Amino acid sequence: MPLANHPALVCARQELALAVRSRWTQIFAAVFAALSLAVAASGYILSGGHGVQDFARTAASLVQLVLLLVPLTSLLIGVLALVPDRGAAEMLFSQPVSRTAILLGKVAGLLQALVAAQLLGFGAAGLVVYSQAGEEGIGRFLLLTLGSILLTAIFLGLAALIAAGSAGRRRTRALAVALVVWFAAVVLYDVVALGAASMLRSGTASRLLILSVIVNPVDAVRTGTLLGLEGVTAFGAASLAFLRFTRGPLGAGVVLSLSILLWIAVPVWLAARRLRRADI
Repeated sequence: MPLANHPALVCARQELALAVRSRWTQIFAAVFAALSLAVAASGYILSGGHGVQDFARTAASLVQLVLLLVPLTSLLIGVLALVPDRGAAEMLFSQPVSRTAILLGKVAGLLQALVAAQLLGFGAAGLVVYSQAGEEGIGRFLLLTLGSILLTAIFLGLAALIAAGSAGRRRTRALAVALVVWFAAVVLYDVVALGAASMLRSGTASRLLILSVIVNPVDAVRTGTLLGLEGVTAFGAASLAFLRFTRGPLGAGVVLSLSILLWIAVPVWLAARRLRRADI
């Protein structure tokens, strides 16, 4: 069988076409581009200045937007696309194609569509910044773009895991679970970690916070991006403690990369396993 006709690639192409035509993907692309342009153009306002920020300052200003918006849209759009109605699910999974190939293809197509939507936003902001402030700091801007793509892959995998347990059912329950996962990972997790650390001794609290950064995918991407953008000044003394724990920048990069790769691979593997056993 030619590689281009592999079932997973066929599913990926079909899902990409559907996602590109989806109004939700189009809305996300427009909103992300508008917010990215607004951040690039308004960065000096709070300091009393005017004009467009350079790439480094724009990247630092966009970090929080990426950490909030990208996981949420990846989960919601992923669940909407990956949980077919009961009749559609029965027809789809009755085809002579493995369920794993269907799942991987659909996730790959969604990933391409969402990454393209983000690249439109980053590209629009980048063109404005380049025309006004030059290319200084462009490497940091590209690092943030990479972090955004990794977050998309992570939360699409989680969306696939949620959808695999809801195949053939209503989307409402799956969407509710997705919102809970987003809130827990992006908002609640840090509050709980800081609350627990505040009740411990200094050394134990530091180790707990460092471990919490490695375990949570949002914190792993945030920490890696900020360390790349600002170096050891990103979190003050906490940056130095983290680098000592990981034995330097190289060790930090390896530990964070391993955490991110596991968060990309494991949910998709669990989703495929769960889908193979589902009674549809």
